[in-house]
Amino acid sequence: MGRVLDGFSVGITADRRADEQTLLFERRGATVVRGQAIRTLPLGEDEGLREATEAVVQARPQVLVASTGLGIRSWFGAAESWGIGDDLLDALRSTRVYARGPKAAGAVHALGLEVLSRAPTERLSEVVDLVLDTIVRGETVVVQRDGGPTSPEVARLRADHPVIEVPVYRWEPNDDPRPALRLAEAIVAGRLHGITFTSAPAVTSWLDLVRDGGLEQEVLCALASGAVVVGCVGPACAEAATNGGVGAGGVVVPATSRLGPLVRAVAEALVARAQRVGVLEITGTVVRCGERRIELSDVEARLLGALARRSGTVVTKADLLLEVWGDPSADPHLVEVAIGRLRRRLGEQGAAIAVVPRRGYVLR
Repeated sequence: MGRVLDGFSVGITADRRADEQTLLFERRGATVVRGQAIRTLPLGEDEGLREATEAVVQARPQVLVASTGLGIRSWFGAAESWGIGDDLLDALRSTRVYARGPKAAGAVHALGLEVLSRAPTERLSEVVDLVLDTIVRGETVVVQRDGGPTSPEVARLRADHPVIEVPVYRWEPNDDPRPALRLAEAIVAGRLHGITFTSAPAVTSWLDLVRDGGLEQEVLCALASGAVVVGCVGPACAEAATNGGVGAGGVVVPATSRLGPLVRAVAEALVARAQRVGVLEITGTVVRCGERRIELSDVEARLLGALARRSGTVVTKADLLLEVWGDPSADPHLVEVAIGRLRRRLGEQGAAIAVVPRRGYVLR
């Protein structure tokens, strides 16, 4: 696998499987910053889950809409703890199952049940369309809900069919906004090179926390520049990112909506951003010159990156102040000091950064 992401920093917003995702990125050499945006809370027996489960067992429904893999697994786990797991499985033996995505389909298959059809882009509206195309008027439909409120799509089913909603868990914003805000601050400061989302509600929740923290416009502006790779686990998640402005600079979506492919897709996008000028190879905050590895500060890395993107061209101090410090009217001495420090850090290769009197700097 190698340490291909050495020098890159990636932000993770997930709550579930965050440890696994962290390990996958760290094995590739990335620095991981975690900023949980949402919590997934299981619903207890007194919150409607058992009542809904018993209704399903009694109704022996004709159609099941499986929304999430976590929901299906947790639902059957709860049923087994109440001693009615076999009854629930038996009630669904002849049920036509429609899955919203591959994870829900996989959970259904693991139970020994067949999936009749799956939504191409994992949207609930598509699943409902599939159901309505084949269902007979009056047939009972079970909808295993995700962690959000009842979807308006359920009303389309209720128009002509009995519907049993099964609430298995609920999503809540993280009660501590500081981790999410640390990610936002790192994006604005240019310290983060990638960020990942594993659900549409996580996108919305993270953006809500950022908005409440007063950083929304700065974050969206930074993301719109395309300087940060935004990774989304699937099409529905990507749609939420785009609609919220989080993905205005482009979104990386794996071909398969799984955690491993998401990490690989983000890693490939980051590696593609490595810059090579002469003997220098720049990956995030790390520069390599042959066998020599040089770790730069965030400012030094952004400064070298700005010069590398226009190698062979003179870059003015005003341009560097805007691109690195975000303020073209700041004291030009900031650039002079940072350039001097960067040249010393690069050692012999520092001579590749030339001063052009009264004009600026050029990396050759």
